[in-house]
Amino acid sequence: MLDRDRQAGETPSGEGEPGVSEAPAVHRPGPRPDTEMRADLADDAGEPDESIVEEIGNLIDDAGNYAQAEIAFQKSRAKFAGRTVGVALLQVVLAIILLHIAFLALAVGLVIALTPVVTVWGAIAIVFGGLLVIVAILLLMAKRRGQQLGALFSSEQDPEDI
Repeated sequence: MLDRDRQAGETPSGEGEPGVSEAPAVHRPGPRPDTEMRADLADDAGEPDESIVEEIGNLIDDAGNYAQAEIAFQKSRAKFAGRTVGVALLQVVLAIILLHIAFLALAVGLVIALTPVVTVWGAIAIVFGGLLVIVAILLLMAKRRGQQLGALFSSEQDPEDI
């Protein structure tokens, strides 16, 4: 009776699903489970799965939302950078103005300090001459930098050789 139960597809204890046994499987006629699965896939191949279509739609919506958020973020970042650059430029201009005033005060102070040693006109001439020497040195340095910059764009010559 035990062999007959196995051939019928039942377990020896009579429990469990029919067709499942612990003994080696006996070939039974009928479709195999993996063949049925392939048949199901073939039937659905013509129609897209609705959940995948919904997921792709959600993905496209999320990508659009992300792009809008990124654009808004970059706009606010550009506004912040523009304000920061504006404030920094204003601070640089004020610093240059104050530096100019400081140099004027230095020149006046030098004239006042040199007046007892030499005459007023002599003090003015010394301060004026010293400032002209500083200006000449700065202009020569700027000319050299300009030549180096020109050499970068005009030939293959090393800018340090100028």
